[in-house]
Amino acid sequence: MVQVIFKDLGLIDYKAAWDLQEKLHAEIVAQKLALRNESMVAGASGLTGAKANHDAGFTTGNPKPETRNYLLFCEHPHVYTLGRSGDEKNLLVDDEALKSLDATFYKNNRGGDITYHGPGQIVGYPILNLDDFFTDIHRYLRTLEESVILTLAEYGIHAGRLAGLTGVWLDPDDKIKARKICALGVRCSRWVTMHGFAFNVNTDLNYFGNIVPCGIQDKAVTSMEKELGRKPDMDEVKEKVKHHLSALFGMQLMQEA
Repeated sequence: MVQVIFKDLGLIDYKAAWDLQEKLHAEIVAQKLALRNESMVAGASGLTGAKANHDAGFTTGNPKPETRNYLLFCEHPHVYTLGRSGDEKNLLVDDEALKSLDATFYKNNRGGDITYHGPGQIVGYPILNLDDFFTDIHRYLRTLEESVILTLAEYGIHAGRLAGLTGVWLDPDDKIKARKICALGVRCSRWVTMHGFAFNVNTDLNYFGNIVPCGIQDKAVTSMEKELGRKPDMDEVKEKVKHHLSALFGMQLMQEA
């Protein structure tokens, strides 16, 4: 089990959370480079066997050096974010309208197009060194999706995937009824991830009316509250998502000391 530090940041400004992600991402990349350099120095020095492994950060039973890994949960005040491959035309309101909505807008460095974040939504930011798990970004995305699919199943909501599109969908095989309940947009550099998923639990879906969600013209957006006809407990849903992420990735979630 890979130890992963878990933090629930609560309601936090989008830029503040983004800055924190960038900081943690940079720290993990620096750790990876330092461990690699130590390994190269040990090899160049002619050290072999247990001594080389020790000097390079290896220990018995742990076949590779360790870096820190993080899983951040949070909610954001109303904000629209546009991924690096997105089209700004998919934001359907101007600056004045954003002010009236008490919302902000950011272009960021994740994949995907435009989406909305707001209260009542579980936003998950895994800052993971995939060398500690698996170096396969397709598998990584599908694993994030699976954690939400399994969570929804515990509430009697059948969810799945829509061919060619990321995220978690309800009625994905029905062209008319298909609707998204969780969006994904990630960045991976040197096999270290950031950004992540946005899972609509008790989200005000009216805010999605101001964008073309994920740049997809003909698909609706939904939430657990809308599907269930009641507001599920956010803390309960978070615990279920954490459980499934832990099991699927082989994580041991830890609180930072």
